[in-house]
Amino acid sequence: MKLFNVVLVMMLVAVTGIKAQPASNSVIGKWESDEKDVRMEFFKEGDQLRARLLWGNKIVEADGRTSKKDEKNPDKNMRSRNIIGIISVTELKWNGKEYTGGRIYDPPSGKTYDCKVWFEKDKLYLRGFMGVSMLGKTVPWHRYNGLD
Repeated sequence: MKLFNVVLVMMLVAVTGIKAQPASNSVIGKWESDEKDVRMEFFKEGDQLRARLLWGNKIVEADGRTSKKDEKNPDKNMRSRNIIGIISVTELKWNGKEYTGGRIYDPPSGKTYDCKVWFEKDKLYLRGFMGVSMLGKTVPWHRYNGLD
């Protein structure tokens, strides 16, 4: 009987096109932008999703490894810290289908934006925006399996 129920559900999903929603923790891990210009590691802290910068072509020196300093940070006390390793995405909370209510700090500009994260197929999408989601930019990401 259980096998029949599983087959019935699978047929229903196939016929209706219903997609299984990813679990809220499926974002945990290392991701690289599809443009391969930045890598972040997403992790949970309490009920929030956060992300740490691992590497980015705008946050490293010409050698491709040495972190630049956070010189454009609005807080003068933070301007001498390395950008690599900072937590740049904060406050994201799972609403049952996507992470919303987040903030993303952009070290090259020193600006902070609202953000949200969602999944489509095997891609993660991060949208940064100012106040209204329509006024922003979406970046697609793929899992990163490198050594960094």
